[in-house]
Amino acid sequence: LDARSTNIQVTVKDGGLKLLQIQDNGTGIRKEDMEIVCERFTTSKLQTFEDLSAIATYGFRGEALASISHVAHVTITTKTADAKCAYKASYSDGKLKGPPKPCAGNQGTQILVEDLFYNVSTRRKALKSPSDEYSRIVDVVSRYAIHNSGKSFSVKKQGETVADVRTLPNASVVDNIRGVFGNAVSRELIEVGCEDQKLAYKMKGYISNANYSVKKCILILFINHRLVESSALKKAIETVYAAYLPKNTHPFLYLSLEIAPQNVDVNVHPTKHEVHFLHEDSVIESVQKHVESKLLGSNSSRTYFTQTLLPGLSVSGGGEVKSTSAAAESSERVYAHQMVRTDCRAQKLDAFLQPKEKSPPDPEPAGPSGSKAATKTAKPDSVEMDETDDADMMEALAEQEAEVPKGHEDNANGVQRKRPRKEQQQQEEEEDLRAAATPERRVIKLNSIKELRGEITENTHKGLQEMLQNHSFVGCVNPQWTLIQHHTKLYLLNTTKLSQELFYQILIYDFGNFGVLRLSTPAPLYDLAMLALDSEESGWTEEDGPKEGLAQYIVDFLKKKAEMLEDYFSMEIDQEGNLTGLPLLLDKYTPVMEGLPMFILRLATEVNWDNEKECFRDFSKECSVFYSIRKQYILEAESGEEQV
Repeated sequence: LDARSTNIQVTVKDGGLKLLQIQDNGTGIRKEDMEIVCERFTTSKLQTFEDLSAIATYGFRGEALASISHVAHVTITTKTADAKCAYKASYSDGKLKGPPKPCAGNQGTQILVEDLFYNVSTRRKALKSPSDEYSRIVDVVSRYAIHNSGKSFSVKKQGETVADVRTLPNASVVDNIRGVFGNAVSRELIEVGCEDQKLAYKMKGYISNANYSVKKCILILFINHRLVESSALKKAIETVYAAYLPKNTHPFLYLSLEIAPQNVDVNVHPTKHEVHFLHEDSVIESVQKHVESKLLGSNSSRTYFTQTLLPGLSVSGGGEVKSTSAAAESSERVYAHQMVRTDCRAQKLDAFLQPKEKSPPDPEPAGPSGSKAATKTAKPDSVEMDETDDADMMEALAEQEAEVPKGHEDNANGVQRKRPRKEQQQQEEEEDLRAAATPERRVIKLNSIKELRGEITENTHKGLQEMLQNHSFVGCVNPQWTLIQHHTKLYLLNTTKLSQELFYQILIYDFGNFGVLRLSTPAPLYDLAMLALDSEESGWTEEDGPKEGLAQYIVDFLKKKAEMLEDYFSMEIDQEGNLTGLPLLLDKYTPVMEGLPMFILRLATEVNWDNEKECFRDFSKECSVFYSIRKQYILEAESGEEQV
């Protein structure tokens, strides 16, 4: 099949033990490749090493042919399209017995395996009777014949003229099912097909309707065109059919799933009999729902046979009765494992956690974090705003209050009595205050920023985006890991990575429009650089030169870039080489200052300042790492939990 053949003939003698011949009309094997064709690890299906992570073929010559040549006599006859004649060669223990001999032959390859397990008597004895082995061969080939419509398959015993399985090259999937499993099942088939971009899979196939049942479930399952088994999928679909079929009867199913090759692990079973893939439960649930919806749609009529009763009773005998099912109109069935509370207004875990000591009510509103440790770090930072900003804010507020009529002032005094109006007034004040305090938003027309925004949009994962938009927050496991719920699934989020990505996107999308987070005391860049070089994280060695010289170089370098940093990123550096302001990326959020020395060092060493796009990307990445919630800094603050 990988060689693009359209006609495959299998001839068997004694269940494949005496002789097993497979002939195709594919591309054939070149004469120069015939020497190594039965050696281990041989393949012509991989072009680069990366192809191993996205395998979409059936297997390598170096797997099947190599192993068979050790336990049987293998003869290969092959001819490529441009060869003048075919070549024939025999193999033993993976090696060529003699040079390939030219002979007559059609295009394609014929592989002849004789005396299987002639040298492994215990393995040969473990095989069942020849008729059982032959029926297994017929079963496998017939299933591949159903899946590969448009290609001709035939299986026959040696010496017989009539094939036990034969499919035509122009036959459809239903024609092939009729040829293999009979007319009774092909009459009762429903076509199914669905696609889910979020889970990255496609499904198509045919399933029997509620009028057909057999004693044993027949599931022909192909994942990425490979015949496999999945007990979980089988069980899920049988659960659906249990509501429609009589007890102890089962359906017929042919399903073909196409999943992104990098999401499928084909090597979890020695014979590749089973595969595992990403989001297995979600994919199975999606397939289950689709099958159920198709069954509901086809269930508007059911056929029941009635027995003729004694004469004299007014019942029509021997006929068929059509009954319309009310189930078609009923809403979709909800399974027990889907009955999970996901209302965002529902009670959270916080209700079950008692604080160690209740603090007196604070007149100021609480921030997003409830612990005192968090407010302790937040308060100095919130105070560390420049006095001129405070003056501007007070002036704007005074102007706003002057415009407020007396009636509103009365409402301001009677907070308890007229609360909604007070809130409305406060909201108006805040809006005017924002308009007065913040400058008009700059429109950035730089191509480099547009390209970086385009990259973010292009790499957006729709599933993750939808999950973050509609999740319910459960609680924090520790500073690095957070639990959220989305639909019926519980997810563990890496807060560090998530906050890093958030700040990177803020830096790119709000480029040139940041507020300033002023430091209460200007931080000398020289001291910050020395602190960073003293830490192990910097990786400084004596070969790099004296630390003082490097620190001075960093100060001089960043002072040269000060104008650009202030204009685009609101990062302020004065003439004396002091850091006076950082970008305000998120309202009421201040980064942990322990990471500032490394941030300054990495700005000088890790950012490509020569290329505009690379410079903006590198700066944004370094800045987002500094602003992100990082475990090594937060755990230290939590060690004194007795104070909480």
